[in-house]
Amino acid sequence: MTNRNLVLLAGKSASGKTASLKDLKDPAGVIYLNCEAGKELPFASKFRQLVVTHPTQVFETFEQAEEHADAHTIVIDSLTYLMDMFESKCVLTASNTMKAWSDYAQFFKKLMQHYVAGSTKNVVLIAHTMDLLNETEMVMETLVKVKGSLMNQGIESYFNNVISCKKVPLAKLDGYGGPLLNISDEEASLGFKYVYQTRLTKETVNDRIRGPLGLWDIKETYIDNDLQQVLDKLHTYYS
Repeated sequence: MTNRNLVLLAGKSASGKTASLKDLKDPAGVIYLNCEAGKELPFASKFRQLVVTHPTQVFETFEQAEEHADAHTIVIDSLTYLMDMFESKCVLTASNTMKAWSDYAQFFKKLMQHYVAGSTKNVVLIAHTMDLLNETEMVMETLVKVKGSLMNQGIESYFNNVISCKKVPLAKLDGYGGPLLNISDEEASLGFKYVYQTRLTKETVNDRIRGPLGLWDIKETYIDNDLQQVLDKLHTYYS
């Protein structure tokens, strides 16, 4: 079983990742797992919010969500902080740290291979990225940083749809357009826009952006940072 309605929203701090959730339809059906010490959402919301204080709560939530037909989307914000929480709660307190680091990797694999893959809901994971030197190819790569063996595999390898959240000058958006990219009067006056980048460009060849073949047109390389648009596009693509 696989979950086709799965998205990884990756980006640096203050790139509009969480704010891009604000226009999700039927917000009461969104289960929002706050893994960042209860930090408030940057907008008023009717999401079902749970402040995660232990990693196993995430597994319990996926199980409970399947019992509620009105729940349609699960958001983990963020995977980065969730894995940090596992390190603090389960690795650093363990008597056998070697086994605990193995459990760290297995926790993520169980999340993806069992709970996410088996979910009937839209699943969105938010993650922070960093620029790191690939010493083999001697290039800087933008990626989701975790620890141990998961770093070698790459978190992004578990996703077929990886979108980069960015703050982009409007001049860089010239040549792109269409119904999914709209410049507001406020953005025009500020000279920049928070966007989703859906496809690689020559300037971002070392990002780990990816998507199903044919999902995004070249004109849709940059789109509004609106998660609902992405989910609508995925549902149409797979139908």
